[in-house]
Amino acid sequence: MAGHSKWANIQHRKGRQDKARGKLFSKLSKEITIAAKMGGPDPDMNPRLRLAVANAKGQSMPKDNIQRAIDKAVGGDVEAYEEIRYEGFGPGGIGLIVEVSTDNRNRAASDVRTAFSKNGGNMGETGAVAFMFDQVGEIRFPVTVGDEEAVFEAAIEAGAEDVSTEEGDEDEPGEYVIICAREDLGEVSSALQEKLGEAKSANIIWKPQNLIEVEADKAAGVMKLLEVLDDLDDVQNVFSNADFSDESLAGME
Repeated sequence: MAGHSKWANIQHRKGRQDKARGKLFSKLSKEITIAAKMGGPDPDMNPRLRLAVANAKGQSMPKDNIQRAIDKAVGGDVEAYEEIRYEGFGPGGIGLIVEVSTDNRNRAASDVRTAFSKNGGNMGETGAVAFMFDQVGEIRFPVTVGDEEAVFEAAIEAGAEDVSTEEGDEDEPGEYVIICAREDLGEVSSALQEKLGEAKSANIIWKPQNLIEVEADKAAGVMKLLEVLDDLDDVQNVFSNADFSDESLAGME
């Protein structure tokens, strides 16, 4: 059950440094605002907002930014956002699921379609890709919270289904990736918080049933498509079943 996996290939998180953090904060703020508008500004009474705030804290988002995002919803100074899922295929036949929160459906659809078409991919019908994924809860902790055995035991006791370790590098420490049933995310994350402290993130994700190894000559194209999609203002999350080998990543560098 415990093991190592290339989770960075499953839910694409582009880059680091200031640009990446600014983009991340923007997406976190948007999710907080939408959650507060839909379910109220009190995290104790609004499970979605509670998770959104926890995710923001896990990414070291300043408290003032979090409060501003909530206040924006309370003040009514928010457009009506629509949540849409797009599906498509990238170079080499990899499957992608793109989650969007937008106040303009036509703009979002056009931007996502253009990103696919200009980067070697193509949009699919709803359901064309989703059947290759499972929607599950994912909770992430830095490996600094404890040794693998202790985290494994805590996760199982909390009701999790799977535990793996994502290796880090010189810039980012590794992470424990804990998977649970979609409907159990709130309960499992709360139980783990009591034992391990605050999680880095807790989200509903699309987890691929099988990964598709990206051929070396297509790796750069797949990564470019992921980055272009992730950079779109309306896009909140991008999931894929792409698996980049060390060789293909080295080739891109």
